[in-house]
Order: sequence, then C-alpha cells, then structure tokens
Amino acid sequence: MRVFVIDDSPSVVATLRRAVEAISGSRVLSFLHPAEALDRLEEQAPDLILVDYMMPDMTGIEVISRMRKNPLTAHVPAIMITSRKEADIKMAAMEAGATEFLNKPIDEAELTIRVRNILSIGEERLALANKAAALQRDFNAAMQRIERHEEEIIWRLSKAIACRHGETADHLDRVAIIARMIAEEIGLDEGHCRTIFLASALHDVGKIGLPDAILSKPGPLTAEERRQMQRHTDFGAEILSESSSELIQVAGKIAESHHEKWDGTGYPKGIAGASIPIEARVVAIADVFDALCSKRSYKSAWPIADAFREIVNSSGTHFDPGCVAAFCRRWIDIKSLFEKAQDDSTITVPTLQLSRGSA
Repeated sequence: MRVFVIDDSPSVVATLRRAVEAISGSRVLSFLHPAEALDRLEEQAPDLILVDYMMPDMTGIEVISRMRKNPLTAHVPAIMITSRKEADIKMAAMEAGATEFLNKPIDEAELTIRVRNILSIGEERLALANKAAALQRDFNAAMQRIERHEEEIIWRLSKAIACRHGETADHLDRVAIIARMIAEEIGLDEGHCRTIFLASALHDVGKIGLPDAILSKPGPLTAEERRQMQRHTDFGAEILSESSSELIQVAGKIAESHHEKWDGTGYPKGIAGASIPIEARVVAIADVFDALCSKRSYKSAWPIADAFREIVNSSGTHFDPGCVAAFCRRWIDIKSLFEKAQDDSTITVPTLQLSRGSA
C-alpha cells in the first residue's frame, strides 16, 4: 500500500516514515514541498496521504482541497497532522475532505494504529473492486455467449423460413447488410445498427403461418390470397411478442411493421410517418429493393438501376424520405452487392455475410 507523506520538516518526515514503514506491505513516498506532492498526485494515486497543516507554501487544508478536485485522488483518505487546537481549523479541514486528524507531538503507536486501520479498509475496498471487476468480466463473457447463441438461433430459424417460402439465405444476408448500411447512414449508434442487422433476418417469420398453396403459388395472388398473405405481419408480431430480449423485441417491430408505408396506405395497421418504428422503415427499403432485384417463381429480377429508381420514386409515399436519402448516400456500396451477381445471372453476397456463429 502506497502512502504519501507531506511535511516541510525532515525530522517529522523521518518519524512518519519510520512509523508507517513498520506496517507490513506499506511503502512511503515523502515530500518536503506540497507542490511536488500535488504534481505527483496528477499521475499517481496513493492509498493514503499524511499531510502537515502548517507549511510555508500552502496549508494542509489547501493540499487536501486540491486533491479532492482531482478525480484520480478524490476518494483517497487523508490524515492531517497539526499542533493547532482551534475548532475552526478542524472544521475547515473536514469541509475540505480530511479523513482524520493527528496531533503533534506525534504518538507513533497511535499513528501506526490509525494508518493500519485505514490501509486495511483500503485493502478490503481493493479486494471488493477486484472481485467486482472479475464478476463483470464473467458477466460480459456470459452475455457474449448468449448473444452468439441468439444469433445462431435467429439465423437457423430465418433460414428455415426462407427455404419454406421459396427464398434463399442470400436474400436474408442482403437485406441485413443493406439495412445496416441505412441504419449507419441515418446516425443510429453501433449497437442499434447491429440489432437491426440481426433482427432483419426475422422480418418474414410470420410466413410460417401461411398455407403452402399461397407461398408456392407461381402466379399472381387473388384478392383473398393477398389478404391472407398480408396476415404474415400479424403472425410475425405474435410469434415474437412478449420477449425479454431486446433483439427479439426489435425483430417483432420489424416483422409487424415492415409493410407499413410512409403515407399510411400500408398494412397491417395503416400507420404513417414517424409512427412506424424506425427499424421497420429501414428494413422496408432493404427488403423491397432486394425483392425487386431477385428472381422469383412469379417474376423476373429487375435491373438494379430500375430497382434503385423505384426506391427513389417511392420516397415520401412508400418509404421514409430520410431513409431513402441514406440509401442513396450508400448506393455505391449497395450497388456493389449486386453488380457481379447480375453479370453471373445469379445473386450472391460476396464477402459480407450475416454472422452465423457456429451455424
């Protein structure tokens, strides 16, 4: 335990050093000038400070007051040593942050007991801090394991759903990547962007509740079939409801609202503008753009330039204008996901893949 001794008297410093160093595990750094001690305190925090009240350059009260203003030493205990008996001096020292007082002439036995007690409390505090840090590390490691398992479950479930309604895992990858780009561009924080990136994979989870005849129908849907198809948003919200996981909660918002439109003409609730969750507004653009560019059993893939124009032309009606502007600002990156695929007549994701953990 490191102890700073501050006194302008070499003989007093020697006495204090002898008494403190008799305590096992303690080490003394002494200063005859308080300014030197304060300079050292700017870069090194001791476990205890012993400071004289009356010194030529500044009083012990001033030293304690200044160390309390330094975040590094604000909570370091300080014993003020003084031969003065005035109550107002002790009161001022207490207001400045003095922990204890010792009277001169110094009783070495009393000094040793007080210093040992304070250092013992410091050791216990340090042990508790180390234990808390270890617990925090264990907690962080456990949360990382949970997050990896959560990601794997989401990936496996979304992949199964995509296969059932005739889409590929690549579609989920691209939607996730584009959604993350848009989220980053509109200024969402890193954690929020990651959540959208992962949660977007479950945007169509509600399709698991639809009949195969609708999901696999090669031609256009009838009005009744379209009505049934639109129910996948309600099914998705129900499947993902009442979760304690923030990721699943966001996935629930996306599943329910990614077919809402900025002008209020979407489904299932017909909400408009900022009433639509931001996560759903982001994923809506990514989902529609990739769907337009992808070949389906009932349609051919659009050229990416035509799909881009469709997104831009739908700003303020179908899509959030702010999200469309963000989409445009990241267009070079988004376009690169599709250019090679268009040349190869297939759509694949080059190197950016949705994290699959051990999937």
